Amino acid sequence: MHQEKKKWFASWFDTPYYHILYKDRDYGEAQLFMDNLTNYLNLPEDAKILDLACGKGRHSVYLNQLGYDVTGADLSENSIDEASKYSNEKLHFTVHDMREPFDEKFDAIFNLFTSFGYFEDDADNVKTLKAICESLAEYGFGVIDFMNVNHVINNLVPEEVKTVEGIDFHIKRYVEDGHIFKEIDFDACGEHYHFTEKVQALTLEDFERMMEEAGIYLLDIFGDYKLRKFFKNDSERLIMIFK
Repeated sequence: MHQEKKKWFASWFDTPYYHILYKDRDYGEAQLFMDNLTNYLNLPEDAKILDLACGKGRHSVYLNQLGYDVTGADLSENSIDEASKYSNEKLHFTVHDMREPFDEKFDAIFNLFTSFGYFEDDADNVKTLKAICESLAEYGFGVIDFMNVNHVINNLVPEEVKTVEGIDFHIKRYVEDGHIFKEIDFDACGEHYHFTEKVQALTLEDFERMMEEAGIYLLDIFGDYKLRKFFKNDSERLIMIFK
């Protein structure tokens, strides 16, 4: 890592506690999403897919099981070490900064489950979008699956305690300076831990503006993992398909 202070997402996502807190995420729903998405995009059977910010690679593994040639990329070395256990001749994992384009071209690039908007600088968001574009084949599709900020803010749970594997995670959520914050406090192994997740509260309008700047053509917008229409206040997700 270069000299700048290690970003919060590079440290929290690298702890085992991140994976404990989120271990019950609905992977059935995620797989349904992959099925719907690959069908909708009508990808050729041997399509090359990049799963950008793949974490421990669960979705990459599933996409590979569907028959695709998949590359999972993430900034977290620990996550990529973990994911690499699943590697095969059509499933590859690499440590990569999403602001940088890839040397190879992909038929589809997926950025899933709100893995965008972690940078301090708006220019980095546009840089990421441009890098995605540069890494797409001529007829390739990009997909960004982000939270629907309006829905999230309207339904924000300010405080709660989640107990997972005997650890009480005290969670606080609030909106400040155009970001959604989640403060997480817990004790484990005799230590007290405090982490803050912070994601830019990017709306569809924000994405449209950035995409225009990056020279991206937005094809379609969906509001949930069943690929139903997007409604500004009610949809849970903001799923954007572009080329």
